Amino acid sequence: MLLFFILILYILVEFKFYLTPLTLGILFAYLLFPIANFFEKHHVPRIIANLISIILGLSIIYGLGFFIFKQFKVFLDDLPGLKHQASSNVSMMFSGIEDSFDIETGELKVEVTKLIQDFFESPGETWQAAFGATFNTLFTIFIMPVYIFFLLYYRDKFRHFILMIVPANRHAVADRIINEANRVTVRYMTGVFIVVSILFVANSVGFLIIGLDYAILLGAIAAIMNFIPYYGTILGYSFPLFFAMFVMDSPIYAFWVIIQFIIVQFSENNILTPNIVGSHVNINPFMIILGITFGGVIWGVPGMFIAVPVITVLRVFGENIDELKPLGYILGQSGTEEHSINTRKIRGYFRFSRLKAKRHVRRKNQDS
Repeated sequence: MLLFFILILYILVEFKFYLTPLTLGILFAYLLFPIANFFEKHHVPRIIANLISIILGLSIIYGLGFFIFKQFKVFLDDLPGLKHQASSNVSMMFSGIEDSFDIETGELKVEVTKLIQDFFESPGETWQAAFGATFNTLFTIFIMPVYIFFLLYYRDKFRHFILMIVPANRHAVADRIINEANRVTVRYMTGVFIVVSILFVANSVGFLIIGLDYAILLGAIAAIMNFIPYYGTILGYSFPLFFAMFVMDSPIYAFWVIIQFIIVQFSENNILTPNIVGSHVNINPFMIILGITFGGVIWGVPGMFIAVPVITVLRVFGENIDELKPLGYILGQSGTEEHSINTRKIRGYFRFSRLKAKRHVRRKNQDS
């Protein structure tokens, strides 16, 4: 068993440049499946339906990517002025600290100033490391439409292949696993895409109202990071916060970015994701965090994005195959109901508190 896991890890790391675009292609095929299925139900041939759905979907995705790239080019053109403004802001910030608290910040001031200057002097390397703008990224961009097309075209063939290799007495279980995995993945991908689209508009409008420069670029970065659960909003808003603190001409911008972050974080966690994505994932948060961290270690940002759908499919296997019941249990949310906090328990607590108070008043009246 140990050798098996070591071998799996080796394959994931060694062949990541092949497996990453394939896995992303599978997820985007699930995202585009409702569109292709809609056209097929209206008697459009599968080949044409797949091509239309891919053109529509990838036009939006690649169009947004091109738009962000153009915005980033404007950012690079303005870089010398931004570098000067950032150095001036850092100097003013440390001068304010020294005057307010009567302390010397010589060494720290020099180090922070050098760090900011290094960031602005090597933007190409910094952003290449962040977004992986290499040959492998270009390969992924151009090979993914091919993967998506054939995955959508041969989807029935893959289903029949799985049923052919599964014993006849397990066909009902296999069918249930395939249907549930398909349903959960489609709903997750479409739900997350809708949430990210809403956040793109909300972030951009918010930054425009605040008066942040490059508001649409920063809003897009903050929204796209929300494809990664839990970490996404924090990672996405680290860019606007850094920009507001060190580039804008007043610290009030950073304050408003933090306020917007709190509002967006609350809305995304309590309104958007629960109502749009829903409870289809049904994975406990600890396993999601572990999965995202592990995916980031072996595949970087794409691995963090892929982690949740993969864990969800593993949960479906665990809940439908007796031998994998422990896996389904550890990944799912069951088993901690008595310790969870929900509206029913909160209402029960206040009802109990009111009843206890009434009994106390009644006892006090009886004593008097």
